[in-house]
Amino acid sequence: MEIILKQDVQNLGYADEIVKVKNGYARNYLIPQGYAILATEPAKKMLAETLKQRAFKAEKIRKEAEFMAGKIEGLSVKIFTKASEKGTIFGSVNNIAVANALKEQHGIEIDRKKIIIKEDHIKELGNYTAVVNLHKDFNKVTLNLEVLAEE
Repeated sequence: MEIILKQDVQNLGYADEIVKVKNGYARNYLIPQGYAILATEPAKKMLAETLKQRAFKAEKIRKEAEFMAGKIEGLSVKIFTKASEKGTIFGSVNNIAVANALKEQHGIEIDRKKIIIKEDHIKELGNYTAVVNLHKDFNKVTLNLEVLAEE
């Protein structure tokens, strides 16, 4: 019997995949549990249309990420924060501060979860680098950070 998996099933297949299984396994376990549906002609057409739309959306997202990567590559962001005379910051600079500074200075809005600071939290004044992971299909983009004391 052919079925279309609605979600990943271990040792069987992944979501939106058409697989062949024994009749009893499909009727007694997969379909009642909501893991699969019968692979009828209308269901196959619906699956094909869904995959086509998903591929179109994924391509659009990838192109947008590629455009953003071109804008961000090599940018320098200045972050002003309160610091002692020795150069130690009161608090720390994290990915939220980097995202806010990027938006204020360059008008580029990026989700803070996509910004990775190698030092995790910056606690001293100086120059640092952050990595922006925009999309899984291409390399991460490097962003230069310059942490300066407020005047």
